[in-house]
Amino acid sequence: MNILGISCYYHDSAACLITDGVIKAAGAEERFTRKKHDKSFPFKTIDYCLKELGGAINEIDAVVFYEKPIVKFERTISQHLQNFPKSLPLALSSIPELFDQKLQIEKILKEELNYHGKIYYSSHHLSHASSAYYLSGFKKAAILTVDGVGEWATTTLGIGKGKNIKIDQEISFPHSLGLLYSTLTTYLGFDANNSEYKVMGLAAYGDPQPYKEKFDELVTQFSDGSYQLNQKYFDFDWSNKRMFSKELVKLFGHKPRKPESKAYKYHEDIAAALQKKLEEVVINMLKAAYKKYKTPNLCFSGGVALNSVLNGKIISQTPFKNLYIPTDPSDAGASMGAALYVTAQKDKHPIQWKKFNPYLGPGYSWYEIEKTLKKMNISYTFFKDKKKLTKNVAKKIKNQKVIGWFQGRMEWGPRALGNRSILADATTTEMRDIINAKVKKREMFRPFAPVILEEYTEKYFESDKNLSVSAKYMLMVYPFKEIGKKQVPAVTHVDGSGRLQTLARKDNKLYYELIEEYEKITGVPIIINTSFNVRGEPIVCSPEDAVNCFLHTDIDYLVIDQFICKKN
Repeated sequence: MNILGISCYYHDSAACLITDGVIKAAGAEERFTRKKHDKSFPFKTIDYCLKELGGAINEIDAVVFYEKPIVKFERTISQHLQNFPKSLPLALSSIPELFDQKLQIEKILKEELNYHGKIYYSSHHLSHASSAYYLSGFKKAAILTVDGVGEWATTTLGIGKGKNIKIDQEISFPHSLGLLYSTLTTYLGFDANNSEYKVMGLAAYGDPQPYKEKFDELVTQFSDGSYQLNQKYFDFDWSNKRMFSKELVKLFGHKPRKPESKAYKYHEDIAAALQKKLEEVVINMLKAAYKKYKTPNLCFSGGVALNSVLNGKIISQTPFKNLYIPTDPSDAGASMGAALYVTAQKDKHPIQWKKFNPYLGPGYSWYEIEKTLKKMNISYTFFKDKKKLTKNVAKKIKNQKVIGWFQGRMEWGPRALGNRSILADATTTEMRDIINAKVKKREMFRPFAPVILEEYTEKYFESDKNLSVSAKYMLMVYPFKEIGKKQVPAVTHVDGSGRLQTLARKDNKLYYELIEEYEKITGVPIIINTSFNVRGEPIVCSPEDAVNCFLHTDIDYLVIDQFICKKN
């Protein structure tokens, strides 16, 4: 069967193609349209998936949407009625959008794509749960999903056994850890659904203790693992202007931070207290979940599963022994989860989870790339021998050069995993500041991630002994050991931690061999890996995107396929 999963109309639209149990293609619409967090119907991504299929839309056996629009519509109406008349402005903006978009999925598929096959709707949290469980390889696992809100659910707990998933506990809107984090993200002067990771990074600078009691006032925990938000501090259920109430401002005793303004110590402390509270609530849930399901295996998904600081504490602070988080646990990843669920239930072919790799986006031939370089008047040298290529680039990195690294197929998910990356030496803090200021053009407090040859992980990090495969996807933060803090300060965050990407040769051979060559000449098996983009833009997708980013930043060299390019 050919099954197409789709997510759209909230944020980060995406599509995924599964053929006979094998994931063939997947991508976020933003990469193709070049609109950050594009939420529109993923026409361009679907077109890409069909090209990878080598067929037309009539060869798709089933299309699966990642949530149930009717149920979401019911929740939206209920939400506005409960808060009427103050919710009227939000209702006037959100209800027409639901009518025009999510309730028109079948019409769009039929009229604009000429698709007349089967259409399924998976519930939002079931899609998230499926994106983790069916790729984990576990025969049985507890499944936790935590995000902002789906239809009604904001937090769900269930069990996966064989081909089946059962969700049997749910916390409903407006009680939401995802919305708690997003609310404080806006209070701290950042954008919701976009900059929560900035708050996570800012938290490392702060002390949670001064605001601990205030966050205890915001969130109440219970012995069964559940929680509640104190709704007097939140306006997100009725306001289209801001997510926090005047009472929250009074509670903290400070006005909300204006975007782009200076962050003071109390901002850092609030971020730290928020991060600490999130960790407390999730760890409490997981301890209760283990008592209920008594399985060593845990799958974790939903937008909150992108909180890599939290993820790095799960195994050490709960009874679970094995953890799987999908490459993209967010709403974009739910398109894959929806397709995986229908594959598991409807396709005679089993899901080939062992064949999964995160490089599911477009790739380009060397002659397509050379044509682009000539068209854009870029000077380049072609290296026929890949060994000479990696040696040359490793020396450039050692010599403090910033490298745009574009290879093979684009990664699936929000992290650059070595095919659309910016790479640099990690042995000096100066390099961190140079990339933040001159390449990424972003806040100076933001840390960079280390990529490390897998066999050196235990030497450099205080990581879990049974390391999650999700560490390959840059989803785990662990403390550096002293040798790491000393050798690679550019990727050591202020609290001594790093959001690592572990790398084995079988995962990405050329990427591995580059770092291996760097290790041979420096003795250090770690370099900086950050996404190939500038602030406010999606990660590059095509050769043209890569060249444009190269030309408009202080990247020193662009290494694209076997071409090394320099600026004229």
